[in-house]
Amino acid sequence: MSGLVLGIETSCDETGVGLVRIDGGGHVTLLANEIASSVDEHARFGGVVPEVASRAHLQAMVPAVRRAMATAGVRPHDVDAVAVTAGPGLAGALLVGVAAAKAYAAAWDVPLYGVNHLTAHVAVDTVQHGPLPPALALLVSGGHSNLLDVPDLAGPITSIGATIDDAAGEAFDKVARLLGLPFPGGPHIDRVARDGDEAAIAFPRGLTGPRDAPFDFSFSGLKTAVARHVEALEHAGTPIPVADVAASFQEAVVDVLTAKAVRAARERGMDTLLLGGGVAANSRLRELAQERCDAAGLVLRVPRPALCTDNGAMVAALGAHLLAAGTKPSDLDLACECVTVF
Repeated sequence: MSGLVLGIETSCDETGVGLVRIDGGGHVTLLANEIASSVDEHARFGGVVPEVASRAHLQAMVPAVRRAMATAGVRPHDVDAVAVTAGPGLAGALLVGVAAAKAYAAAWDVPLYGVNHLTAHVAVDTVQHGPLPPALALLVSGGHSNLLDVPDLAGPITSIGATIDDAAGEAFDKVARLLGLPFPGGPHIDRVARDGDEAAIAFPRGLTGPRDAPFDFSFSGLKTAVARHVEALEHAGTPIPVADVAASFQEAVVDVLTAKAVRAARERGMDTLLLGGGVAANSRLRELAQERCDAAGLVLRVPRPALCTDNGAMVAALGAHLLAAGTKPSDLDLACECVTVF
């Protein structure tokens, strides 16, 4: 089944609205991808403030939908379904998106699909690279570090590993603060690390021992190790080599992420590894993932950076695949965290 799908994403601090069209062969075409970010409002707090994010979504929602419709050159009667992130995410932020999606679906008399945020990060790759074969997905963001077995985007999708404490993106933000770098920390550590020595400091690799969970992640100990290293230098009156610390920290993170992802793909007989989520925009993560996939004979799929961060296109793409598969829509009493897939 073909159709035009509007997607709404409000799980954190980006108000994303996307429009995609899916054809009978499962090919998805991106028509619009509007994003209104409130990151500047959170920067002075050093992290996302849920109430600030929720209010920003309220202000940005209708203008973002109007811009997306105008960019795509479509009108309400052209839309065949509405998809929305129903979880996981910040409760107040999710409520804004879900309420808006319900209103549009009811007003336009079209199906509503409440979808999972992580699965949407997988689905957005089809916008750039076409239909997705069975794949092992590594999703890395500010709130999530997960390994997913994805036989089909319409489900069921199995989580085979996740972080037991800090997500990778959260660790990037915290280490950036230790080094005096701005929020959000990921892009700044990536930039600074290019001038550093990734082997300068031997930071620990969490959960990599023979008795540890093979596909789970832990970055809390790494974050603490960086903090102790910086404190020791400060106590000794030694200048902090910011570039070396950033590069060594970054290497510890991406080393664990890629090693576990490749191992999981090989053990589960997958030929494709998909990298997604905001941290997938990190240049060193993309580079090392490609190196290790090449060595293991795996095909690596990574969306362009603009599609890795939270956006409406990813939600619309997943909604389009559900529509095409004939998946039963969500009810209009859909609650946050109640999702159709995964």
